[in-house]
Amino acid sequence: MEMKVCFINPPFKAEYGKFSRESRSPSIGHSGVLYYPLWLIYAACVAEKNGFDVAFIDAPAKQMNKKQTLERVKKEAADAKLFVFDTSTPSIYSDVEFAETIKNMYPDAFTMLVGTHPSATPDETMGICDLIDGLARHEYDYIVRDTAIALRDGVDLATVRGLTYRKDGEVVHNPDAEHITDLDEIPYAAEFIKRRLCVTDYVFPAAAFPSIQIFTGRGCPAQCNFCVYPQTLHGHRYRLRSPENVIGEIEYIVNNFPDVKEIVFEDDTFTIHKQRVSEICNMMIQKGINKKIRWLCNARVNLDYETMCLMKNAGCHLIIPGIESVNQQILKNIHKGTTVEQIEAYVANARKAGLMIHACYMVGNQGETHETMRETLAAAMRFKTDTAQFFPLIPYPGTGAYNWAKSNGYINGKYDEYIHEDGTLNCIINTPELSAQELVDFCAYARKKYYMRPWYIGHRLVRGLRDPEDLKRSLKAFWRLKDSLLK
Repeated sequence: MEMKVCFINPPFKAEYGKFSRESRSPSIGHSGVLYYPLWLIYAACVAEKNGFDVAFIDAPAKQMNKKQTLERVKKEAADAKLFVFDTSTPSIYSDVEFAETIKNMYPDAFTMLVGTHPSATPDETMGICDLIDGLARHEYDYIVRDTAIALRDGVDLATVRGLTYRKDGEVVHNPDAEHITDLDEIPYAAEFIKRRLCVTDYVFPAAAFPSIQIFTGRGCPAQCNFCVYPQTLHGHRYRLRSPENVIGEIEYIVNNFPDVKEIVFEDDTFTIHKQRVSEICNMMIQKGINKKIRWLCNARVNLDYETMCLMKNAGCHLIIPGIESVNQQILKNIHKGTTVEQIEAYVANARKAGLMIHACYMVGNQGETHETMRETLAAAMRFKTDTAQFFPLIPYPGTGAYNWAKSNGYINGKYDEYIHEDGTLNCIINTPELSAQELVDFCAYARKKYYMRPWYIGHRLVRGLRDPEDLKRSLKAFWRLKDSLLK
């Protein structure tokens, strides 16, 4: 009989909304955002491919509380021998407590934590509760697979690279696993989503609804000190799926999800390799995919005009840059590797190419003052991008930003304070120049100033008349954000 592996995105603060654990800043978003638990999905795909029977329970997607989730476990996974729990920094204590409950229910099963937080703090995480059997450090698809194989075949867990586990009462860290280089070996997330999940449970506010998220590569060569995935899970080497493999999944989505209106390429920076982007775009145009579905992606501000035009022709309608700040010293302090000149050119070129921009701004980094925040807001107002977000720096364990903030005494390191009681993001950083409250107040002020000006309201209406999907997106976004914008 096949051994069963149960993958769980645990319940957390369901009474307040859907907790988006795999967002880069895990929280319950004002905009109703809920990311697909893609890293958990990929690991489940690999387990299935290797002959394991898989149960998959995404509690936040159905807004299930602990009791409801446990009912699903009893029904679908009472015979599982390995339970894999997704985690995040704000929810870590709750995630461990949930895993502990499962261990008490099924003492013969192996409980395993995965995600950014255990990767960054393995000893500390294992110390939270003795009933956690182990955790996977960093990219975990193959670590979960190898652990499952070892448990099934009665092989010593010391053979599983990347695994931290208990042996004779001691915590043992096996050597690190290699990063996966042949990403084409991993099955399509979309195929798993089709069988197991419901696309209307997930919301990516910048995209038409419903949308599907996929990764076409892993890792990011950029060294931004605040970005959590490259520093804790996937490293700085950008490893790629082949263009043929990516196009195969896009065709699968087009053919199997008639309701899906947009694909979100969630790679940290989809546009790093110009040649590959060109290949994917040309294949989309040749196959007529650009006429069937649109897409968006994260794209650094070094993206050139020629590639932007090709992307537009291939069906891309929106790009997401992390602009962060327009102060060159701050960009240098956070190892952003970009210049203010590049930002200016990027915004102008995108407008010329007909691409919309969702601009991301961040305040509270090293060197931030009231003056530099005002400069960033003034630039954001001038750039007139389609949408913009203003967030305080949230320093997560395992990042350079966390080490900087912690070593200077700017944060207290209490993980449950990363969010408010209602699951929304909390600002935890207090620098000599700016208090947490001042950063939060500035972001609220910036959002209001950005979105409530006559130009912006007119811009949305004009665009909405040309593109009904966009009008729907705008009205939804306004409805979700109205309370904070109209305060």
